[in-house]
Amino acid sequence: MDLKGKRGLIIGIANHDSIAYGCAKVCSELGASLCITYLNDKAHKYVAPIAQELSAELLLPLDFSDESQLDALFREIDRQWGELDFVIHSVAWSPLEELHGRLIDSSAIGFMQAMDISCHSLIRLAHYAEPRMDQGGAIITMSYQGSEKVVEHYNLMGPVKAALESSVRYLAAELGEKGIRVHALSPGPMKTRAASGISDFGRLLETAEQVSPLHALGTVEDVGNMAAFLVSDRAKRITGNVAYIDAGHHIMM
Repeated sequence: MDLKGKRGLIIGIANHDSIAYGCAKVCSELGASLCITYLNDKAHKYVAPIAQELSAELLLPLDFSDESQLDALFREIDRQWGELDFVIHSVAWSPLEELHGRLIDSSAIGFMQAMDISCHSLIRLAHYAEPRMDQGGAIITMSYQGSEKVVEHYNLMGPVKAALESSVRYLAAELGEKGIRVHALSPGPMKTRAASGISDFGRLLETAEQVSPLHALGTVEDVGNMAAFLVSDRAKRITGNVAYIDAGHHIMM
């Protein structure tokens, strides 16, 4: 595959264990020009060296709770590039007390916060990306099998990821006439900072490795390989899918 000449926005890198890092690494190796975002000043000191490592052309702040930052991000993309070929969205968040509690006990505010940052942020990104993808493009987000089956301790995030996958299908239908493809990737459990907030996560990792047909855990580079394929021209007739990168674990649940 060759991504030379393609310009991509990648959101969600926190460190080298981030799924977004795996996507950025593979896309960079295949020749894509990258814009990488960081959450805040505290995150900048961790993300900036990664952006330098990957020769990212742009490094910009993005906190989805501040709409002005989203607008500023795309204004800078317009100024520097003028167009965009792909977006990789790897963002999920829930208040810890909501994530660790039962769904039935979740608060309206906590549920809306999780839905806004983890799901509606993708829709807002697509809204901004659409006019910058005149020649078509690809938008990718990250889901998890807790969206369709009950995974112990996943709790509030199960319905949120289900909404995210449904949003992928509707966005794919709405944007298809413009040649913009939309996908969700569904990795199995991985040792990322975000996943560490799930209770008893170590046991979830162990079970996934034992149960999956390949008896393995996926890596962030595995996810990056799939993302790179889907944003490439080799996948130009594929859209609206949920692609699993979990060593087959989803067929065994």
